[in-house]
Amino acid sequence: MERCGWVGTEPIYHRYHDTEWGVPERDGRALWEKLILDGFQAGLSWITILKKRENFRSAFAGFEPEIIAGWGEAEVARLLQDPGIVRHRGKIEATIGNARAYLEMPDFAAWCWAYVDGTPIQNRWKTLAEVPASTPLSERMSKDLRKAGFRFCGPTIVYAWMQACGLVNDHLITCPRHADCAAMA
Repeated sequence: MERCGWVGTEPIYHRYHDTEWGVPERDGRALWEKLILDGFQAGLSWITILKKRENFRSAFAGFEPEIIAGWGEAEVARLLQDPGIVRHRGKIEATIGNARAYLEMPDFAAWCWAYVDGTPIQNRWKTLAEVPASTPLSERMSKDLRKAGFRFCGPTIVYAWMQACGLVNDHLITCPRHADCAAMA
């Protein structure tokens, strides 16, 4: 048995795959943070974001939506000068707006998990070629997130986030983590 084929050779990737990716995340604030990071990943490789994750946490006040929601142009300007993160005005401004949208939701975790009836979807892919980039469910969730005021949450971003947060178990069946994550469901 071997890790999923998308995992590179770098130890940070191994740790992420082996301990975090696909593990059901039930904390609303952690789900929100991961959605923001997946939005920053758009157009880039995940390893780029993974290597900068601690810098993002520092730059974005520990991803505390209550703090970020109050930010304005001064904070955007500061973040655009921070070489430790992805400096993209649209993604930074979306994060501020997404913090406000998050705070409008009574229970973000319950909202997210309702899409899978509280139980992770257990896929049984044999090869990476079988794993979709998006699904009708991620399309619906993306549309609903946008209605709620979120940005940088298209169907592909949402599906990657669902995989990362364990709403779907997309570890290949040849990967030891498939059974581990299925047992956590």
